[in-house]
Amino acid sequence: MTDSFKYEKDASNIVTVTMDMRGSVNAINDEFIEAMRSTLTKLQAEENLAGVVITSAKKTFIAGGDLNDLVAAQPGEEQGVFVRTEGIKALLRQIEKLPVPVVAAINGAALGGGLEVCLCCNHRIAVDSRAVLLGLPEVGLGLLPGGGGVVRLTSLLGFEKAFPFLIEGKKLGPAPALAAGLIHETVATQDELLPRAKAWILENPSSAVQAWDVKGFKIPGGGEENPAIRQGIVFAAAGLQKKTRGLLPAPEMILDIMVETLRVDLDTALRIESRQFAQLVTTPEAKNMINAFFFQMNQVAGGQSRPKGFEPNTVSRLGILGGGMMGQGIAMSAAMVGIDVVIKDVTMESAEKAKAYSEKGLAKLVQKGRMKEAAAAEVLARIKPSVSDSDLQGCDFIIEAVFENVELKHSLTKSTESCLAEGGVWASNTSTLPITALSTASSKPANFIGMHFFSPVDRMPLVEIICGAETSEETLAKAFDLTRQLKKTPIVVNDSPGFYTSRTISTPIQEAAQLMAEGVNAVRVESVGKSVGWPVGPLALQDEVSQKLSLDIIDAQISMGLRKTEDDPTPQGTALMRCLLNEHKRGGRVHGGGYYEYSESGKQIWPGLRDLYFKEDVDSAVSDQDIRDRLLFRPVIESLVCLETGVLRTVADGNIGSIMGIGAPTWTGGYIQFVNTYGLVRFVERCRELESKYGKRFAPPQIAIDKARLGELFQ
Repeated sequence: MTDSFKYEKDASNIVTVTMDMRGSVNAINDEFIEAMRSTLTKLQAEENLAGVVITSAKKTFIAGGDLNDLVAAQPGEEQGVFVRTEGIKALLRQIEKLPVPVVAAINGAALGGGLEVCLCCNHRIAVDSRAVLLGLPEVGLGLLPGGGGVVRLTSLLGFEKAFPFLIEGKKLGPAPALAAGLIHETVATQDELLPRAKAWILENPSSAVQAWDVKGFKIPGGGEENPAIRQGIVFAAAGLQKKTRGLLPAPEMILDIMVETLRVDLDTALRIESRQFAQLVTTPEAKNMINAFFFQMNQVAGGQSRPKGFEPNTVSRLGILGGGMMGQGIAMSAAMVGIDVVIKDVTMESAEKAKAYSEKGLAKLVQKGRMKEAAAAEVLARIKPSVSDSDLQGCDFIIEAVFENVELKHSLTKSTESCLAEGGVWASNTSTLPITALSTASSKPANFIGMHFFSPVDRMPLVEIICGAETSEETLAKAFDLTRQLKKTPIVVNDSPGFYTSRTISTPIQEAAQLMAEGVNAVRVESVGKSVGWPVGPLALQDEVSQKLSLDIIDAQISMGLRKTEDDPTPQGTALMRCLLNEHKRGGRVHGGGYYEYSESGKQIWPGLRDLYFKEDVDSAVSDQDIRDRLLFRPVIESLVCLETGVLRTVADGNIGSIMGIGAPTWTGGYIQFVNTYGLVRFVERCRELESKYGKRFAPPQIAIDKARLGELFQ
């Protein structure tokens, strides 16, 4: 035995195995394997054994597999991954083959490998606590549950009910997990957990065989011979293809394993799962997603960019200037976490309308059963609509969220900055205007910062924090803390026109306009654009942003001396947008239509684009690969330029910001990580090919050339 698992046998001959591995959590790694192997050897040698309880001494049950091991696996090492996976599964199979009942006493989160261990037990009991969360979220990391999770959950719940847990990575708390069949019962307190587990063993001495090991076992809902299940499989495959466009291998592999589970015996299905897992782990998509959504997300959310030496700061009173789409979303997000909010607009009608947004959103949460009416009323009571500056007195933080007009923002700073409490912070929710320029109206520019929220604020998880030239480290720390208080993910960037996200998100839509202006079919541009893996095509995205707003931003930056007309990297594309806006009144969806026509029956590309710009000889001369690379390489190159020039402070901020803020395809792991898996040398060569054909905007940034020469990755 090792010290990792505590082994205690009581007077009733029930053994309690308490996992207490080195470090803060239990994880499925070499230490776990050795401890479990030793424990099973001892259990199998026990005489008069009545049952086994598996529990944890940590706050979590088991955190899952060790991702460091998984991300280290390289192409060509699949057989080694398979052998290791089969070895772990053999131990889990031994648990469910023990001749006595085994109970999982779940005291905390059991996600991924943690739930897979629980599924091997005959009975699962969880504490009814918010700390308990159950699920198989591996798909969100580009992986599949490799410890039997796909096979056992499909066998336990059936194809249809298991689908959202496996394909979508759905996670549940104790009560809904009980209703869904993931666990068998709950107890109210931690103190009741082990006594109840032991009592169940004594009440059920013959319940030592898993349902799928009983002769004649049938999967709930039926197997593939059931016409409804067959139809469900067809619909699931079609839905996945539409959603992932074939760019994410994990969901497709999970679906394959689920189907195989319906066809073959359990042990064969488990072996198929191991083969698929071993193939998946070494793919670039899996490595990219593990890197972004686990390692780099932990760096960003954990405070990598927060200045050290400042005590944590909590905002209790927040002022918001402007009750439009952004202001009302910030207000709801703040009130939801217990912050008192004053939302000020020019008329009480507008301010009340901003509060009504929260009222409507809270009512939906109540209707869906995600919030009690009393709690919703408490949240709503925290929001005070106002037209008076005096109501802002004593605010710890004021966020200005009016439209992108420098003069208006300056006037609000001058008139209301004095309302801040001592040491209070003024933030501008701007998406494009330089913070240093905006802070010139402030009497305390060290306390001035940018906080770029994303719409809709109450659902979008990212905040881009922008430091001006005089922003203090303490102000940055306070803005970072407020972002975390709002339960959002902060990235920190330095000042420039458009910062990181706005200047990067604009590049593929600019390139799409340039392609059409050159003569490429608009329908083809949109179709190839969707194949990159963005949530929507570049033309649809431009319509949502609105051509008018994009042109207004360009013109504002020109008037402020922040850019020159002659430096436009896609002049034909800009001219195309101006033509559509000025001559055809097509300024975007909110203006009645842009690249698309909109009707009650849906939307379609405006036929006028073909009449005005399509050139068959140009269209046929440009390959789909060139279109795809032109659209994808533009934001990648822009991200590298931001890193090279110091706009981005870290690679992690760039990757997380691109995925969570501007919809970078998840398979890339973020725009900078894309370069790592594409290959630095190959990336530089492809940039030069595109530059020679389409212009200097595709020139490889020097930072990429240097990394390629040194054989280094972006980390």
